Amino acid sequence: MLPRYLTIGEVLRPHGVRGELLLRLMTEYPERIGTLKTVYLGLPGETPAPYTVAGARMHRGKLLLKLTEVPDRTSAEKYRGYLVQISLGDAPPLEEDEYYLFQVLGVEVITTDGDVLGRVTDVLETGANDVFVVRGGPKGEVLIPDVPHVVVELDVEGRQMIVKLMDGLLPD
Repeated sequence: MLPRYLTIGEVLRPHGVRGELLLRLMTEYPERIGTLKTVYLGLPGETPAPYTVAGARMHRGKLLLKLTEVPDRTSAEKYRGYLVQISLGDAPPLEEDEYYLFQVLGVEVITTDGDVLGRVTDVLETGANDVFVVRGGPKGEVLIPDVPHVVVELDVEGRQMIVKLMDGLLPD
């Protein structure tokens, strides 16, 4: 089942007196945020509510987001920790061989030798590369780095990932 929203950031704190929100970005396309008319805010696990984008600008590697419904710093205080999301329809189109992280969840992971390791249950974003958390197989939890020499093939539609294991990736 497809999610209705994609998370693009997390509100860290208010910025200034005019109600701007300082965001930790969780998107590779921050320049698009200022072109959106609507974003959705909510705490993790809650259904987000729509807000009107009045402006967005970069500030020291973070994003400052101004929403019409948040007029001042006092109003902005309540949004600390909220996730900023967009509707799936507002997400940028993907290039060939690109995917959203949510699409990898549940994919079966098989080694080049044909051993089933389990299914992807989580994706850790480390900065250098993503790491797929694989559980449910005979080897227990396995962490698979998303690098070309390890992930040989990823078929999102076919729900299968083929990996070439490096020494030390499997638990003892």
